Amino acid sequence: MRGNLRTILATAAFLATAASPPALFARSAGSPASAVSPGAAPSLDIAAIAKARFGNDAAWYEQRIPFFESAEPKIDAVYYYRWGLFRAHQRDLGAQGYITTEFADDVGWQREPFASLNDASGFHIAEGRWLNDRRFTDDYINFMYEGGNDRHFTDYMADSVWGRYLVDGDRQALLAHLGTMRHVYRLWDEKFDFSKGLYFVEPLLDATEYTVSSIDASGGKDGFRGDDSFRPSINSYMFANARALAKMAELAGDAAMAQEYAGRAEALRAHVLQDLWNPRLGHFTDRYQVSNEFVKYWEPIRNRELVGYLPWMFDLVPDEGRYASAWSHLLAPDALAGKAGMRTAEKGYEYYMRQYRYLGDARECQWNGPIWPYQTTQVLAAMGNLLDHYDDHGPVTRSDYMRLLRQYTQLHYQGDRLDLEEDYDPETGKPIVGLDRSHHYFHSGYNDLILTGLVGIRPRPDDVLEVNPLLPGTGDAQALAWFHIERVPYHGHAVSVTWDADGKRYGRKGLTVSVDGAEVARRDDLGRVEVPLARKANASIVRETNLAVQLVRGNFPKAAASSGTGAENLHDAIDGRAWFYPELPNGWDSAAGKTDQWYAVDFGKPVTLGSTELAFFADGAKFAAPRKLVVEVWAGGRWQQVAAPTAPPLANGVTRLAWTSVKAERLRVTMTPAGGKAIRLAEIKAFAGGKI
Repeated sequence: MRGNLRTILATAAFLATAASPPALFARSAGSPASAVSPGAAPSLDIAAIAKARFGNDAAWYEQRIPFFESAEPKIDAVYYYRWGLFRAHQRDLGAQGYITTEFADDVGWQREPFASLNDASGFHIAEGRWLNDRRFTDDYINFMYEGGNDRHFTDYMADSVWGRYLVDGDRQALLAHLGTMRHVYRLWDEKFDFSKGLYFVEPLLDATEYTVSSIDASGGKDGFRGDDSFRPSINSYMFANARALAKMAELAGDAAMAQEYAGRAEALRAHVLQDLWNPRLGHFTDRYQVSNEFVKYWEPIRNRELVGYLPWMFDLVPDEGRYASAWSHLLAPDALAGKAGMRTAEKGYEYYMRQYRYLGDARECQWNGPIWPYQTTQVLAAMGNLLDHYDDHGPVTRSDYMRLLRQYTQLHYQGDRLDLEEDYDPETGKPIVGLDRSHHYFHSGYNDLILTGLVGIRPRPDDVLEVNPLLPGTGDAQALAWFHIERVPYHGHAVSVTWDADGKRYGRKGLTVSVDGAEVARRDDLGRVEVPLARKANASIVRETNLAVQLVRGNFPKAAASSGTGAENLHDAIDGRAWFYPELPNGWDSAAGKTDQWYAVDFGKPVTLGSTELAFFADGAKFAAPRKLVVEVWAGGRWQQVAAPTAPPLANGVTRLAWTSVKAERLRVTMTPAGGKAIRLAEIKAFAGGKI
């Protein structure tokens, strides 16, 4: 390796690179970095990149994620940070598999005991569909449609499930919950105004409290609760969900359902265009669904908001200049273009950035101007659609897209440290909320934007691979000289896409697309490539059930320990969550000192045990992984040793130990501290399968 790639700290702080990245692709000894044999795609050094980016946790990523490099070090760093974010938000529920969480730790409004929330599901599925391991997204969708979606917030989950199908092509998985999807859709009739043909929602339950409509409905005094409104968001979501259900029904051979939901989608489209397009503002805006002393039913709100671009995210909007002109507001500094990012309400709004709600000394969440990665992601996806397949782009260019993508990339940074939070000041780019829960927040997307926008893989339902990178041409200030991505799963294949403006990076000028290691298309410039590609079966999903998950505190399995015996401290090592962020403590913490420490799990009944996974956190100061350990099981009325590895367990990674499976009621790990430092066991898992 050459260059100045900074090794990511073991604490998973994921520091950014400050100089140009190294050449991390495979080559024969002594050959120049750009040497690539004709017809073969460049090949990144996966192990080296994974180790550099993820340290001791590299093994989780090596076979799962697409690997990427570009001429923009910060984009690369955030790309890998976002896969780390995805990983950190996987909660293992045991028999119910994995879900993806919005907040890493518990919040008061989550669905208990799972810590699930449905509002971020669209982002979670869009990101997870690009993993080579399909379990995480599949488990999550199964959970949500087997009772997990309580409709606490609005969502576009059915459309996201369709989006997953566009990548993996798995018809069986797509249709597995079609009946439930239809049932969930009809439950939203309670929020449908049949006289207007539109859905309405309280902005808080759209996950967007303190909007223009809710603030104005209070006379400028509040805006946290209240004010049902006909919003571009919920109506775009329900349009997209109806369209997805129609397509699924067609695949399932249910012509009646397909016709019904196609009709629902088109009726919604017509009403959004007719009633939510605000000619005075040249923008899609809310209308009030309530009347009081401050606002009247069916009146449009008085200011533009970022939510007005969501109809383009789902291709609801016709390809007409009068609509495309709305994008001028996104680029205008006196409207929605903040210095650091997209404002959620325009600068001229009377109550722009007024702070209404506090928790102690920390400011709380509001949508009256702050940047939200949540909606920034949606607008960039909408802009990607506009640039990819609309003829009239209005004032928007590919240069604008890359500038705004870079601006969004920068929001992930707090100095040299990567830590995405809930919302930001649009002028300074500094986080606003400032609460512990906000660190490494997952209610947004990024890697899906890289794959569908920058790289330009446009997933589709037919047997065609389409690639159209949304990069400006060489010479533009926002141009990108080169990028390469590989091991992208698509319709059962592994896809690579390479761009090299002058041929100096990879030895071949232009855009190259490869499938399963062989080149299938190339052009000398940027532009659209379409390649026939017959789909293949996906690899089978491998599922292993973690027996050591305590979803309900006080229930089996239960934990005990030599120290740190507080109920919450004990619970945190068997809560199904593991990450290594120092900003977000999680796991069982032992007392400091040189005395051996132990942590035990009581399953409450005999179970088959054959292996365990141990995740230890280390920060180089207070906490260190133990220097040695012993694993025992309680069987036959006594403790029996089943594993005593000679190598120390990993710090900020997962150590897996296996033995010949045995029936036992309890599992215990006895650990010898390193240097008298405390031990943090971020998570312990137990499985039936053992040595083969």
